[in-house]
Amino acid sequence: MLLDGRTILITGGTGSFGKCFTKYVLNKYNPKKIIIYSRDEYKQFIMQNELKEYADRIRFFIGDVRDKDRLRRAFEGVDFVVHAAALKQVPACEYNPNEAIKTNIHGAQNVIDAALDSGVKKVVALSTDKAVNPVNLYGGTKLVSDKLFIAANAYAGSKDINFSIVRYGNVAGSRGSIIPVFHNIIKNGGRELPITDYRMTRFWISLTEGVELVIKALEEATGGETFISKIPSFKVTDLAEAMLPGCKMPEIGIRPGEKLHEIMVTVEDSSTTYEYDKHFIVYPQVVWNEKQQINLSGRKVEDGFSYSSGNNTQWLSVEDIREMLKSVELEK
Repeated sequence: MLLDGRTILITGGTGSFGKCFTKYVLNKYNPKKIIIYSRDEYKQFIMQNELKEYADRIRFFIGDVRDKDRLRRAFEGVDFVVHAAALKQVPACEYNPNEAIKTNIHGAQNVIDAALDSGVKKVVALSTDKAVNPVNLYGGTKLVSDKLFIAANAYAGSKDINFSIVRYGNVAGSRGSIIPVFHNIIKNGGRELPITDYRMTRFWISLTEGVELVIKALEEATGGETFISKIPSFKVTDLAEAMLPGCKMPEIGIRPGEKLHEIMVTVEDSSTTYEYDKHFIVYPQVVWNEKQQINLSGRKVEDGFSYSSGNNTQWLSVEDIREMLKSVELEK
C-alpha cells in the first residue's frame, strides 16, 4: 500500500477534511506518521484527545502556511503533503481580500517552495468548484492557487516530486453547505425553508468520498492533474422537501458570489479531460517533463464537454436525499 510506512503532513489538518483523512488513513493503512499542521492550538488539543489511541503515530505542529520557514521545518522527513489550509468563507474573503491572498495564494506558493526544498515526494492540493469561472475573491484566489500547484511541476527538475489537485464542491453537512442552514431553521421551529433560486442545483459528496479522491491522487498522479469525482446532483428544492416535507419555499434571490450550479469541468477544459469509471481527470495543457503521463485506461471526452451539477446524468430523488441525510454529520 502506497501510504504504509510513509509520513504524511496535512496543512489545515484540524479542519473537517483533516480529521476525516487522518482517521481514514489510520484505520485502513499503516502510515509511519501523520503530522497535523495548523495554527489553532485549541483545535489541535481537541483533536489530540479525540485520537488518543493513535498518539504514537500523530504529531501536532503549530504553524501558518504564510510562514515559509516554519513550513520547511515541518516538512523535514515528510513523504506526502495534503494541502487543505485556506480561508474559505466567501464574505470574509470579500471584506478581507489581502488576508485571503496571503493565505490562499502566498501560502500555496510557500507550500510549493517548502516541498521542493525538503524532499517531499507528492503534494495534493484541495481545490473547489468556486475556482472554476470564479465570481468571488475566494474563487479567484483558489484559481491562482490551482495554477501555482500545476505549474510547480515545471520546477521539479530531477527531483522525485509531483503536484496535483483534487476538486470538489461543498461537502454535505459542512459549514459552507445549505444542509446546516435548513437544519437550524427546522430545529428552531421554522416552517419555511428559503430558496435563493428555484433552479439551483448542487453536487452531493461526503467527506469520506473527498478523502478517497485525495488518496487516488496520491496513488496515481504523475504531475499536474486535476482529479474530479463523478457524483450525483440534487435540486435544492428537493433537499428542502426531503428535510421538511410540505414546507413553503419562498424564493429570496441569489446571493452575491453565488452560482446556480457547481461547475467542475469547463468547455475549455474538455480538450485535455479524460473520463474514468468513477472520476474525471483534467490534464495540464503543458507537459514539463517525461514523468507526466496520461492514464489511457479512460477515454477522452468530446470537445465542448462540460460537467456541472446542472448538466449531470446522475440525480438524487427526494427519497434518495432523505436516506442519505441519515448519515450526514453536521460540522461543528
